[in-house]
Amino acid sequence: MKPTERSFARRIDLTSLQLFVAVCEAGSIGKAAEREFIAASAVSKRLADLESALGTALLYRHARGVDLTPAGQSLLHHARNVLYGLEKMQGELSEYADGVRGHVRVHASISAVVQFLPEDLGRFARQHPQVKIDLEEHLSGNVLRAVQEGAADIGICHASAATAAGHGLQWQPYRQDHLALVVPTAHALSAQAAINFIDSLEFDHVGLQPGSSIALAMHQAAAQAGRAIRLRIRVTGLDAMCRMIANGLGVGVMPARAFELMQPADGPLRALPLADGWARRDIHLIARDFATLPVTARALVEHLRAEPPEPGRAA
Repeated sequence: MKPTERSFARRIDLTSLQLFVAVCEAGSIGKAAEREFIAASAVSKRLADLESALGTALLYRHARGVDLTPAGQSLLHHARNVLYGLEKMQGELSEYADGVRGHVRVHASISAVVQFLPEDLGRFARQHPQVKIDLEEHLSGNVLRAVQEGAADIGICHASAATAAGHGLQWQPYRQDHLALVVPTAHALSAQAAINFIDSLEFDHVGLQPGSSIALAMHQAAAQAGRAIRLRIRVTGLDAMCRMIANGLGVGVMPARAFELMQPADGPLRALPLADGWARRDIHLIARDFATLPVTARALVEHLRAEPPEPGRAA
């Protein structure tokens, strides 16, 4: 290492790098300080010292929070790589300890969170009580971005192999789901055993956020049929969608298993399986490189890839 490189490395404090990343993710010094359980003044001092050590401004500070300068954007990319490398080192070293310990950061789509992860993560937590799992729910596109940028160790979402490869990521199969059209029991379509999505376009729809994988698939299917979706209202969750449908605001598309978990069999709604090919979807595990994940993250991947236990059987 050259003397100038050694001097630069000594000027960079890892705690300050972690706080800088936290501020970037939270969008403000105050929110980051609350998340990291440290005084806002201490975070501000760390950032000022970091800017002084680097000789350049990293953040634009304003009343609403902070924005990154061009130098800050570059540092954020490198800081995440440095912290990711440290976590990999910690994971590899922890293999020499007794048992699996540490923590895993997981970002997942709403479909995975509602349908599968409560049971799967619950079983893993009981088998590995020393492992902490940080789970965040995001749109599929944001899940891929979080893994790509190092904000998450593992992503779980509907993403094709081509999509993952386009982000420089790897994928492994996790689960499959089947979309259904949810309607009130008194609706004109409720007597059907299954339905083509195009037949629902005569009615108002309750939809999810524009960037969700379900919303994207619906709009692509409607566009291919030369039709438009009569979207009456958007919601951010599947439970809210069911309540809107039950109160006569339209019909909606959601995973059939999620509907079964949330609604009683004798409730006011019915789920009609969609007969369209795109309604059967694969949910994938996403990572930068599965082979280099920390040992705790690799253990979770192996657990999630395993076949779920039969209903009624303890794990």
